[in-house]
Amino acid sequence: MAGARSRGPDACRPSTRPALGPAAVLADRAYSSRAIRRHLRRRGISAVIPQPSDQIRHRLRRGRRGGRPPGFDTEAYKQRNTVERCINRLKQWRGLATRCDKLALAYQAALHLAAILKWVRR
Repeated sequence: MAGARSRGPDACRPSTRPALGPAAVLADRAYSSRAIRRHLRRRGISAVIPQPSDQIRHRLRRGRRGGRPPGFDTEAYKQRNTVERCINRLKQWRGLATRCDKLALAYQAALHLAAILKWVRR
């Protein structure tokens, strides 16, 4: 997570904070650690990550010391499903699924071609 950077509007220096408005990270249960949530919170990014059942049980077992549950936006999390299905459709191309291209440019070209063909077929 610490290596994530985005280009700001001035394109001079990579930014670690969202450029426009409130941003959110939609992630799987595997990314529900306190360290990741703290990292995102420091950068002004809201985390839409469901809590695994073992973390919920642990928090409840600790009582008041367990703290309150993290916020979770179910409507925003539904958008993650749409993105996941799109990626899975694109991965039907063997070259995209295995990432066998040596150059990032060739991989990106194959990704664009697969997306165009999927779009045209609909």
